[in-house]
Amino acid sequence: MAGGGEGGGAGSDVVHVVMFPFLAFGHISPFVQLARRLVSDEAAGVRVTFLTAAGIAPRVEAMLESAAGAVRVLPLNLPEVPGLPAGAASTADVSGDGAELLKLALDGTRPEVRALLAELRPDAVLVEFATSWVCDVAAPLGAKVLYFSVFSAVSFAYFTVPARLAGGQPPAALTARDLMVAPAGYPAASPLTSAPPQLQGPALVYPYTSFHGMPCVYDRVVAGVEGSAGIVMKTCREMEGPYIDYISSQFGKPVLLAGPVVPEPPQGELEERWASWLSSFPDDAVVFASFGSETFLPVAAATELLLGLEATGRPFLAVLNFPKGPDAAAELEARIPPGFEERVRGRGLVRTGWVPQQHILRHRSVGCFVNHAGFSSVVEGLVAGCRLVLLPMKGDQYFNAALFARELGVGVEVAQRDDGWFGRGDVADAVAAAVAAGGDGDAKWRDFFTNEAVQNKFQVDFIRELKKVVRA
Repeated sequence: MAGGGEGGGAGSDVVHVVMFPFLAFGHISPFVQLARRLVSDEAAGVRVTFLTAAGIAPRVEAMLESAAGAVRVLPLNLPEVPGLPAGAASTADVSGDGAELLKLALDGTRPEVRALLAELRPDAVLVEFATSWVCDVAAPLGAKVLYFSVFSAVSFAYFTVPARLAGGQPPAALTARDLMVAPAGYPAASPLTSAPPQLQGPALVYPYTSFHGMPCVYDRVVAGVEGSAGIVMKTCREMEGPYIDYISSQFGKPVLLAGPVVPEPPQGELEERWASWLSSFPDDAVVFASFGSETFLPVAAATELLLGLEATGRPFLAVLNFPKGPDAAAELEARIPPGFEERVRGRGLVRTGWVPQQHILRHRSVGCFVNHAGFSSVVEGLVAGCRLVLLPMKGDQYFNAALFARELGVGVEVAQRDDGWFGRGDVADAVAAAVAAGGDGDAKWRDFFTNEAVQNKFQVDFIRELKKVVRA
């Protein structure tokens, strides 16, 4: 193990792990979940230091509250980048090109990160695509770098393996047509041997497109994996075995599996304003629709969603969020159909902003969860006992939806045209199918995710493999 500083030290069984995710909460959350899991058993001998931008450090600390004392959050000072708003510290603070500029800002923290790692002397550093340069910084210090993919194995295998460039062409030369076909060697039994037709044009080629002269996402991923001692994935063989094996063979690296990292039960009680409204309905009656903080429905799509929820005849709570900048109240108003509020008064609520999702999902009256097929959201919904309706909007979400609904028998996909359009009837039909009798796949995987012995074994096995890599 790395010696000196604050690392475990030679001969010590304590492993000091530094985590350094991209500045998007959709990326930070999986790192936080893994950090909490790693330090939950003091006897396991793992402690964590978390690096993030100073502007969001307090929020990250709040996310790690249950692990306070075992996880230390260190703030980084982002350098000024032309075009990046002053004080911007995450994708929640920017719009449009801001996410690309945040990568430049992160690149600019290299000297500060080098100094911190030299002081901390960690045994391992977990990075991802935007922080792949840490491989070069950590190597002289003797720290082992592990590449943590926050995406499902099914989508990571499709987009970022070396076979994508089997012809030797640069990433920028790949066309949408090239990407409609799975890379060579991709698991033949997969329902996704071609890209979902809804994933078209710029969205499909984005990982291979360079901005501001920076390496594209694909190049960053490959550099991070090739410079690492292994790949960490928040999944398991039971769910994604063939894709895990394909990734390992493509990169010639071990894949350390953390398991699906089931969220801890929420702390405290549900606020009275939510509890009172939800409690006015029978058990399992309410449909909850939420798409996370970084998936935004266009006006037409949001309107059809709301009309579809109305058409179910069920009580519902819908949460719609918007990119940074526009007036949220005005954006919400633009998506609410004429006469809608009067027609659903007493049984339908539409809100924007943060809501206590885990508390809401676990309320006795909530029986169906319409979501964007984000990996964590699907797991949260299953663990809470909700039937799932999957309505992917972008990128890996389409792959997640196919994995869960078509391979694992979990949830119901909303029917979408090749251009991604769906109608109110498609939403209502999917909800009806999800709440109908059956759901054997949901029950099987709910039992799997809530089996404490199974989840504990994932944790024990992962920490054992982590220590093996560190000691190698």
